[in-house]
Amino acid sequence: MSTRTETDVAWPRYDDPDDLTVIEATPLADRGLPGTTYDVLRRAAVQWPDRTALGVLPDATSWRSAKSRTYAELLADVHRMANALHRLGVRRHDTVALLSPNCDELVTALLAAQLAGIVTPVNPALAPGHVAELIRRAGARVVITASPELDPAAFATSAELAREGLVDHVLVLRPTAARPGTPGTPGMPELPTLENVTVAYLTDLADYCLKTRFLGEPPVDTDLASFFHTGGTTGAPKLAAHTHANEVSDAWMIAANSVLDEESVVFAALPLFHVNALVVTLLAPLLRGQQVVWAGPLGYRDMTLYAEFWHIVEYYRVATMSAVPTVYAALSTCPVDGADISSMRCAMVGASALPEGVRNNFETATGIPLLEGYGLTEATCASVRGFLDLRRPGSVGQRLPYQKIKIADVEGGTPELSTGVVGNILISGPTVFPGYVEGRDADGYRISSRGKVVDGWLDTGDLGYIDEDGFLYLTGRAKDLIIRGGHNIDPRVIEDALLSHPAVTGAQAVGQPDQRAGEVPVAYVTVADGMVGEEELRVWAAAHVGEAAAAPKAVRVLDVLPVTAVGKPSKLPLRADATRRVLKDVLGDLEDVAEVSADADSGTVKVTVTLRASASAAIPAEVERRVGNFAVPYRTVTQQRGDG
Repeated sequence: MSTRTETDVAWPRYDDPDDLTVIEATPLADRGLPGTTYDVLRRAAVQWPDRTALGVLPDATSWRSAKSRTYAELLADVHRMANALHRLGVRRHDTVALLSPNCDELVTALLAAQLAGIVTPVNPALAPGHVAELIRRAGARVVITASPELDPAAFATSAELAREGLVDHVLVLRPTAARPGTPGTPGMPELPTLENVTVAYLTDLADYCLKTRFLGEPPVDTDLASFFHTGGTTGAPKLAAHTHANEVSDAWMIAANSVLDEESVVFAALPLFHVNALVVTLLAPLLRGQQVVWAGPLGYRDMTLYAEFWHIVEYYRVATMSAVPTVYAALSTCPVDGADISSMRCAMVGASALPEGVRNNFETATGIPLLEGYGLTEATCASVRGFLDLRRPGSVGQRLPYQKIKIADVEGGTPELSTGVVGNILISGPTVFPGYVEGRDADGYRISSRGKVVDGWLDTGDLGYIDEDGFLYLTGRAKDLIIRGGHNIDPRVIEDALLSHPAVTGAQAVGQPDQRAGEVPVAYVTVADGMVGEEELRVWAAAHVGEAAAAPKAVRVLDVLPVTAVGKPSKLPLRADATRRVLKDVLGDLEDVAEVSADADSGTVKVTVTLRASASAAIPAEVERRVGNFAVPYRTVTQQRGDG
């Protein structure tokens, strides 16, 4: 009788839907997984000390000059940084905030912060008020930030946090140094002095610290590892807590595929404040001993990257990458120019729905198959993925091992719906988060699932159905439903109809307030080269939607569609715009109304009606009468400086 090897237990065969049953016959606890992200790194440094762990590009034009480190070197650097944080007073349950674009030192800082305490990566492009609120909620007294040369706005925000007394230590990261033949990082200017605050380059502090081991209390699997902010589609982003077990188990589920092996090279360009960057392109490769090539600080936002991309793939023999649909839409228009891209086995895509046109264009232009997946921050990262050799059009794939998915009618109280019936997508398993961080007091962090998790089942807020073979199909967001006269309209049917037009590159449908129907659907699109007009698109949608009530009342062309802090589509600004437009029309004949605006920076769209200083006393009542017909929260203000 043959016995399974240690490799079989750690990395079972997984390239077919039928493999799931065999994989789950072995309990996850028997897989021998590392307990924490620190254990993942330590094991990698023991198994592959001299193997290249990562290479970081200073920018897209300098792609031949990556700053590379082996697994042993990465562990030593993490020890130094973690010990530097420990010396500053960071302990097991303290939080360290990161506020920086990607760079070589940020990768180390993230892993070090998870070793010394709890890491809170924050998008530096968020409004300063949102950054401050996240720092306050996390209770972070240390912020690791970009130098003024790397990201002047991020450094300025961090300095302001210190001036406001929110943080005690501002630790600065240098830009990635990748000049061949130049040891270390280039010299940097003196940092400003802030009263009663430590302001220093983090690597300067770390240079004096022990590199062979961590001097503090290392984490265990049940400890909190990170607080990641969500996309912020309903106002200020929420902070989702992850344990080390959450992150390691999800990373293993992603790494446990038969498409890639230890020699595979992964390309990473998503920002490290996004869970995909941490779990998919950092922790999963660490588990397998793979090399990761990181793009420069702008990542996929660097337009130069697209012109150089296929040469980067050839040079580093990249096997896979992870990105959002808009990246693949852009890459499908970039000529390969004779580059040898045969190393690329597949490209992973998620975060938002993948239009079939984007898939077809990319795969036709490159010959590289797209591997779709689905997940959310509250379930750590990924919960579903597809298969290269088995396509299910419209499906995002099958649940990952050891996670469970069901479809339920949460409003009607039905615990589980039948195959093929649309309802709320619920997830359970080892990747479900403990809850949202609401603050910290003397007893520790206040973490609550706020009804998101009931009896171990996470309500994703997404709508979908499961077919007879267990494949998941997404149909929209529950909170994005357009309710027209009591009739629920799925915006996805409108968006799919518009995306079928050859000129449309993106589409989002939302509800516009209506005094008779409550809401009517309208759509916002992006188009290629101004090839089509708004009225033509409205007519197209009406002909292709298939349901008269769902035909959009208007289609509006934008240069770009809004996205959240983590790059997912954001409909709140569109709902605000639709509300502003309709109320502006309703109040248009009132000369004393100077402006109508709508606030998209909150969970509910709120309208402000600005009156001229000369407005008569009767005008506010007339505004209230007209706006009141739309059941929209609003306020009136009077201009203070005349009628300009």
